[in-house]
Amino acid sequence: MRQTIIFICLICAGSLKAQSTEGQAVMEPIVRLFTGMNKGDSALVHSAFASEITMATIAKDKAGNVVVRRENSIAGFLKAIATPHPEPWSEPIWNTKIEVDGNFAQVWTDYAFYVGKKFSHCGVDAFQLVNNGSGWKIIHLADTRRTADCKIPPAIADLYK
Repeated sequence: MRQTIIFICLICAGSLKAQSTEGQAVMEPIVRLFTGMNKGDSALVHSAFASEITMATIAKDKAGNVVVRRENSIAGFLKAIATPHPEPWSEPIWNTKIEVDGNFAQVWTDYAFYVGKKFSHCGVDAFQLVNNGSGWKIIHLADTRRTADCKIPPAIADLYK
């Protein structure tokens, strides 16, 4: 698990090499979110979010229809993080793009989700963040989910073999 956390941080750091200090600051709550997920630390995850947030997941049902699931609270997400699970959750990211306009930022990144060493799904995470003067916080998180057509970089996929 420790290796996974370190690798996730290195992936994030690698994507930020060319980014400004501002871009690194924008990524800080996102790194905190993924670290908290991996450790099962709901308090750490909660600290990455603003007090009022929205979340959306876009996926397809078994019939192939597009389904959008929306949440206006992270309570269920935090409960899932805090509930003990035998294998760590890992969400390595790559191809991260950061856009900033004043106190508003958007981050778009590819990801793969693993439970222990087992691949679960992949997609795109789209974060919107605000800096209210005390640091960047996530105000919206949308993601896509699929189990096929994932272009996971070999350096990431090899960690889960």
